[in-house]
Amino acid sequence: MTEATARLGKEERDGTTVLTLSGHLGAREAGQLWRQTIRASRGSGPLAFDLGALEYCDMSGAALLVAAETAHGEPVTVTGASASIEAMLERARKAGVVPPSARAASRATDVDILAPLLGGIAFLGELAVAVVTLPARVRMLRPRDLLLFADQAGVRSIPLVLLLGYLMGLILAFQSAVPMRRFGADLFVANLVAISLLRELGPLLSAVILAGRTGSAFAAEIGSMKVNQEVDALVAMSLDPMTMLVLPRLIAAMLVMPAMVLALDIAGLLGMATVMKAFGYPFVTVMHQVQSAATTTDLFGGLFKGMCFGSAVAAIGCKAGLGTGVGPRAVGLAATGAVVGGIVATIFLDGLFALLFYRLGL
Repeated sequence: MTEATARLGKEERDGTTVLTLSGHLGAREAGQLWRQTIRASRGSGPLAFDLGALEYCDMSGAALLVAAETAHGEPVTVTGASASIEAMLERARKAGVVPPSARAASRATDVDILAPLLGGIAFLGELAVAVVTLPARVRMLRPRDLLLFADQAGVRSIPLVLLLGYLMGLILAFQSAVPMRRFGADLFVANLVAISLLRELGPLLSAVILAGRTGSAFAAEIGSMKVNQEVDALVAMSLDPMTMLVLPRLIAAMLVMPAMVLALDIAGLLGMATVMKAFGYPFVTVMHQVQSAATTTDLFGGLFKGMCFGSAVAAIGCKAGLGTGVGPRAVGLAATGAVVGGIVATIFLDGLFALLFYRLGL
């Protein structure tokens, strides 16, 4: 029994490149001739397939012909093919065409940069509905959970807040005093550090700490519940996840942020006073400079910014948790997204507040 083979020939006829296929073109033969056929199909000018000597062709051979047409990039003329081979080739062409809906979906996946924004707007809408309907669902908001989240977000972060605040005040005062001493203005370092801490650094650094510690924890906790289908169980029991899972964390973060900001401000002022004391300025003089430079508007403005930053960090952490996908990496990706999103949102809001306070003359 003769082994079935296929042969490929190439010639030029009246300016047209003609590829002649003969013999038995099955799966094995198509694999053997694949690279050679694709290489011969590339190039400019008309291309034709002469299939008059082709005795047999299955779907693998038809796929080879369609791939050759695609590699050529222009319409290809087919001559000498039997009716069965023509039908096989037509089915292969249809199978290789991406439906318009699939192409549109692919383009939407590639360029739809509005999906995160739309998801955020939908989350804010659900959160607003949860707040409005809270009086009717107050039994779902458990005070024990609220105290637990407040302890997790605020009380346990106080040592880190005090340490970071003290070091920040220390470094900022020292770096400012070195150049200002050239002009005999090192006394005004106290003014500089006090205003910087109360207006900007206090709420900003507290929000960064909250995003790193608490925002990621919120995303990991809710993400684990989502992966374990506990959130779906709440929905099945007619319990609102936004009220039970998101609102307690959001309220706790908003309540503890002013205390964190105030603690960081005090620690930063103590760090600044340490540097000024080393430069020979008494503590009373430093405090007098702080009182003359900073106002209650600076203090309460920073506390208000801290509350807004805390709500943004908590909301982003909860949204990342509720949007957790499947797989072993899903919870880790949600926690990472919560930290990054919380920090970016904090800086963005800080810029908006800076512009708003400037327009209001605060």
